[in-house]
Amino acid sequence: MRSHTADVASLKAYIEREITTLRAEVRRRAETAGVAEPSPGRSTGGAGGPSPEAGGTLTAQCSCGQGLGSPHTCVDADERHDPWTCLCATLPAIPVSAALLAPVRDDSGGVTDFVIRAGNHIRSAEWLVSPDQQVGQRFFAEARPGAAAGGLLAALKEVLDGGRALNGLVVDYTEERYGRLRRVQLVHHASSCGDQVLTTWRPVRSQAELLTIDAQHLASMGWGRWDLLSGAVTWSEGLQRIFRTDPALPWSLLELCDALVPADVGPFGEFVASVMAGEEPAWTRIRFRVLGEVRTVDLLGRPVAGTDGRPWALQIVARDLTPQMRSRRRLVEKQVETEQLRQQAAAERHVASALREALLPTYSEGLAELGLEVAAAYLPAEPDAAVGGDWYKCRPLTDGRALIAIGDASGHGLEAVARMAQQRHAMAGLAQTGACAGDVTTWLNELVCSDPSSATATVVVGHIGPDRVFRWTCAGHPAPLLLREGRAYALPTEHRGPLLGVLPGHRYETSEFPLERGDVLLMYTDGVVERRGQDITEGITALTGLLAASGGLPPRRIVDRLTEEYERGAHDDDACLLAVRVD
Repeated sequence: MRSHTADVASLKAYIEREITTLRAEVRRRAETAGVAEPSPGRSTGGAGGPSPEAGGTLTAQCSCGQGLGSPHTCVDADERHDPWTCLCATLPAIPVSAALLAPVRDDSGGVTDFVIRAGNHIRSAEWLVSPDQQVGQRFFAEARPGAAAGGLLAALKEVLDGGRALNGLVVDYTEERYGRLRRVQLVHHASSCGDQVLTTWRPVRSQAELLTIDAQHLASMGWGRWDLLSGAVTWSEGLQRIFRTDPALPWSLLELCDALVPADVGPFGEFVASVMAGEEPAWTRIRFRVLGEVRTVDLLGRPVAGTDGRPWALQIVARDLTPQMRSRRRLVEKQVETEQLRQQAAAERHVASALREALLPTYSEGLAELGLEVAAAYLPAEPDAAVGGDWYKCRPLTDGRALIAIGDASGHGLEAVARMAQQRHAMAGLAQTGACAGDVTTWLNELVCSDPSSATATVVVGHIGPDRVFRWTCAGHPAPLLLREGRAYALPTEHRGPLLGVLPGHRYETSEFPLERGDVLLMYTDGVVERRGQDITEGITALTGLLAASGGLPPRRIVDRLTEEYERGAHDDDACLLAVRVD
């Protein structure tokens, strides 16, 4: 089979050969057995008029076999009888609601309604009255008020006048019954009986059919039957839903072949060959292209054997796996994306950690010669978080002053690290000119403003000279805290300027604050005092209290205590601490 079904054309040719061979064999067996096929256009069901398939008029017959009309004599009886009595006696045997209707005509002879002459006991809905309980009532005026709006009256008049049967008119019928509006869709059939009409009706869907349809929908399943002799194809609604087909146009086996994904032509051919060979059950998973989308379907097939034991029909149950396959693909894609992000984050953390070690030394040993004791810490919001834009700088200058600075470049990740490194090194280089803190900050602001890729930043730049005076400037940054004799408070910030990168050409002022032996300056970034849902002033007040409680401790112990307190809380941002004591 593999060599004969490698492509769609070969597979379709194979199926056609198998069906042609089967039909020829069945005809040969029928002729050998002496069974003659019915001639076209002739009914095989009984004597009388033409068959509906031949396009003739469908008329009812009396039980004796003669056409209905005027009273007649049955061939096996001497007495005359009413043929309508014969017909009405058969109504209880009809398994759906049935009634014999006589026309009601107006003065001009036109049909305005029908009277129920006879009916059976079948209810088409639990709330509808059975036809036998409505004998004598007008069908549209009394028994089924409102049904005429659905076109049924006109259809029955056509049956009566033209004699052609009505086959399957669906009427959406609504009626107020027992204080509630009730609704049902009824499918009507009718045929002429002389000058009367025999009509039947039933629900479009029975309760069992509705449950079956719901089950197919919930399980994404459907089934179909392909009659190899007649070519008839029957699909359930579930199969129509899977393949998005017109209910009146189910696909033949050849049309199924046309929808195959090329790679699955061979497996589908093997599946069909197995079923045609009488193997059961045969199972496979096949992909079809339906309206531009690839649908993955599990197929379970079995043959339906004829009188000679050969499969005359195929039955296939299908389960649509497309939603599961789509979800699986999305899951795999998400897993790949997550792994890529994880690897990217790990690489970024590695690079950032290396940068942190290179860019943020604890302090400079040369500061001790200037009578300053310094301790610093970088505080990540998470233990394994990469360094962000927070930075500090402590170093002696050649003119005998100590440079003390802290800043925060906005953002996170490597971009923030790059901006932080640029600003930190630029500030250090500008400080070598011997300029005051205000000028250094003014030049740094121009640098940030001139770079279109740079975001805003905050900074405090200061110098401590041999005279123990702290000369400093502030660009949008929290003011340093001073710890003196057990009291802690923020330095005055009347000279504070805007954030770096906001106002080109702005000149930052330098403020002076005299320090005393034993004073501790605490500089920090806003990540230390920011809490979600809390005003930043509350965080500053809390930090000031912790600093006051650390009086008498060396800078290293102060920084360690503040670090422990920081790690106990929940933070969304990294932070830096820098403590400087004047000895």
